[in-house]
Amino acid sequence: MILSDRDIKILLKSGELVIDPLSDDTIRENGVDLKLGREYCAFKKTNTILDPNKPGNANEFYECDSSDSFVVESHRHYLLHTLEYIKLPSYLAGLVNLRSTWARTGIYIPSTVTDAGFEGQLTIEVIGSEFPVKLYAGDRFLHLILVKMETPSEKPYEGNYKGQTGVRLPKFFNNK
Repeated sequence: MILSDRDIKILLKSGELVIDPLSDDTIRENGVDLKLGREYCAFKKTNTILDPNKPGNANEFYECDSSDSFVVESHRHYLLHTLEYIKLPSYLAGLVNLRSTWARTGIYIPSTVTDAGFEGQLTIEVIGSEFPVKLYAGDRFLHLILVKMETPSEKPYEGNYKGQTGVRLPKFFNNK
């Protein structure tokens, strides 16, 4: 079952669902809009092979920075993060989508699921359009659809990305 704005407000009020900061324009008809944070990492073009068993230095593969705005270059991949820190209970999962305004610019994000029990800022991959697009920290960028599972998860998320803030690189780099 997809949660409505009423359901979301009830869960927020009870403390079972946490979204911080929570803005007036965050809760939508059937989900929650999330804003861009300030950090980003651009994937570097390289012939170096990324071996997850011996990943080497993350700087060989990613160029990371923070700013109030930046340009998503054509066909380039980035990791971005949400401004909001979220905490899902063991019976809610989230489906992350790009807000339609941004999809209409040609920016793309792969399918992303937020697991039941996840807590932290979301790190999301963004792929550039046919033309450069400027993004600003604080803009509503993602739409998180909250889905109530029929029964709570036996093993809510406890992985390496729990509690993450900012952009989080793959776990084999042992960052943050």
